[in-house]
Amino acid sequence: MQETKTLSEKSFQMIKIVVPILVTQVALYLMTFFDVLMTSKFSIDHLAGVSIGSSLWVPVYTGLTGILLGITPIVAQLMGAKKKEDVPIFVQQGFYIAIVLAIVIFFGILMFIDPALQLIPLEDSVRVVAKDYLYMMSIGLIPLFLYSVLRSFIDALGKTRVSMIITLLSAPINIALNYIFIYGKLGMPALGGAGAGLASALTYWVILFIAIFIVYRNKPFAELRIFHGWSKPSFIKFKVLTKIGLPIGLSIFAETTIFSAVTILMSTYSTAVISAHQIAMNFTSLLYMVPLSIAMGTTILVGYEVGANRFKDAKTYSWLAVGTAISFSFISATILLLFREQIATIYTNDQAVITLAVQFFFFAALFQLSDSIQAPVQGALRGYKDVTITFIMAIVSYWIIGLPTGYILANYTSFERFGYWIGLIVGLTLGALTLGSRLIYLQRKIKKNDA
Repeated sequence: MQETKTLSEKSFQMIKIVVPILVTQVALYLMTFFDVLMTSKFSIDHLAGVSIGSSLWVPVYTGLTGILLGITPIVAQLMGAKKKEDVPIFVQQGFYIAIVLAIVIFFGILMFIDPALQLIPLEDSVRVVAKDYLYMMSIGLIPLFLYSVLRSFIDALGKTRVSMIITLLSAPINIALNYIFIYGKLGMPALGGAGAGLASALTYWVILFIAIFIVYRNKPFAELRIFHGWSKPSFIKFKVLTKIGLPIGLSIFAETTIFSAVTILMSTYSTAVISAHQIAMNFTSLLYMVPLSIAMGTTILVGYEVGANRFKDAKTYSWLAVGTAISFSFISATILLLFREQIATIYTNDQAVITLAVQFFFFAALFQLSDSIQAPVQGALRGYKDVTITFIMAIVSYWIIGLPTGYILANYTSFERFGYWIGLIVGLTLGALTLGSRLIYLQRKIKKNDA
C-alpha cells in the first residue's frame, strides 16, 4: 500500500483493496451457497438438515476465526509504522491460537452436537443429516483456521488480490467434490447433505496448501519470513492478539448467531418454512458479501493510516467506505424486490417453498440499508483497534433488543414466522445507529487529542 493525497486516489486504492476481497468472499461464500443449492436438488429433508447444520456451523467458525482477524489491524499498523521485523512474531502466535481453537471445536462437535440437536424440535431425518454434515465439516477445521491466519496476514499487506486468486483456484474444486459426494458419482456413495460437508472440508485443505506455497515462495510475503525462526508460544503476544481479536470474534459471533438463532427458533414450523427461510437467508448473505468486503478493506486502509499517524486520511477512508456501501444497498434492495420469485426458483421447484421464500425476500430487502451501514463502520472501528465497545453494542442491539423483539412478534402477534425477520431489521438498524455514533465520537476524540 502507499500514501494517498486526493479523494480520487483514495477511491482507487479502496477499489484496489476491496474488489479482490469481494471476489474472495463471494468465492468462499459460494461453498456454502452450492452446499445449499446442490443439496436442495437432492432432497428437501437434506436441504433442511444442511440448513440447521450450517446455522450451527457458521456462527462458531466465523466467531472463532474472527478472533484471528485481530492479526489484520495489528499487521497493517506495524507496516504503516515501518516495523516489519515484528510481523512474523504475531503471525506465528496466530498459528498457535488457530490450532488450539480448531482442536477445541473439533472435540466440541464430537461430544456435544448430538445432544444439542436433540434439544431442537426436528424431524428425525433432518436431525441425522444435520449431524452428519457437521461431522464431515469438522475434518476441515484445522486448515480453515490456519488459512484464516494466512489470509489476515496477506490482506494486511494490501495484497488482497492474492487471497482472491487462492480462493478462485479452490472454488471449482469444491463444486466438483460436491457433485461427486452429494449425488454419488465416480463410484462414490450418494451422501446428500453429509457429502456437501465432506466436499467443503477437503476444499479447505486445498486452500491451505495453496496459500502456504504462495506465501513461502513469493514477494513480499517471503521477505517477511513468517515460516522461519519460529518463536515459542508467548502469553504476552497472545494477550495482544486476543485483546484485539476476541472482541472482533465475539462481535461477529453475536451478529451471526442471531441469524442462526432465528433459524433454530423457526424449526418449530414446517420443513417447507425452514427451507424457504434458508433460501432467503442464503441469497441475502450472498448480497451481504459487498458491505462485508468493504468493511474488511476499510480495516486494512484505516489501520495502515492510523499506524502512520495520518488520522485525517483514516477518517476519509472510513466515510468513503460507508458511502459506497450505502449506494450498493439500494441496488441490493431493488434486486430482492423485483426478482424475488425468479431467485427462489433457482433453489427449488416446490411451489409452496417458493411462495414462502418470496415473502421472506420482502423483509430481507428492508434491512439492506442497515446492514450496509453497520458493516463498514465496524470495519473502520477495527482499523482504529476500537473493538470492545463495538462488541457490547452488538450484544445489546442483536440479542437484548433484536431477537426478543422478533420472538414476541412471532409468537404473540399475527406476524408469526415473519416476526423473527422484523426483529432482525430492528436489531440491525439499532446496530447501525449506535456503531455510527461510536465512530463519530472516536474520530472527534482523536482530532481533539491530535490538535
